[in-house]
Amino acid sequence: NARPQAWLLQALNDLALARLASDNGFHAQACYFAAQAAEKALKGTLLELGQEPPHTHVLNDLVGNLAVQGIEVAAIAALPLKALTRMTISSRYPIDATPPSELFDRADATQAITTAEALITFLEELDRPAT
Repeated sequence: NARPQAWLLQALNDLALARLASDNGFHAQACYFAAQAAEKALKGTLLELGQEPPHTHVLNDLVGNLAVQGIEVAAIAALPLKALTRMTISSRYPIDATPPSELFDRADATQAITTAEALITFLEELDRPAT
């Protein structure tokens, strides 16, 4: 089934765009695309495990679905996934009179990208045979 691989490839593409956005000072957009990368990687993994992913942006819910499938998730449950989930909305839409571009800085983008990278690395290692 090529569908799970397509989700992972799009996750990696979104992560690359997050890095590019951050490198060019677009920190809100970097946060958004890092969150999207994490979400797509989780959904692709669920598909690979034979589960249709739920329609949600809540990363901890998706991790919970992995646990239900028998995956040991302690290593990724420790990641700041709640913060990354909040970035999905707050990085795109103005709050009152403040645009997202004024709410996020390089530190936020770095945390988002680092979290997404750690999550994706964990998920990719699920596919590798033990050595």
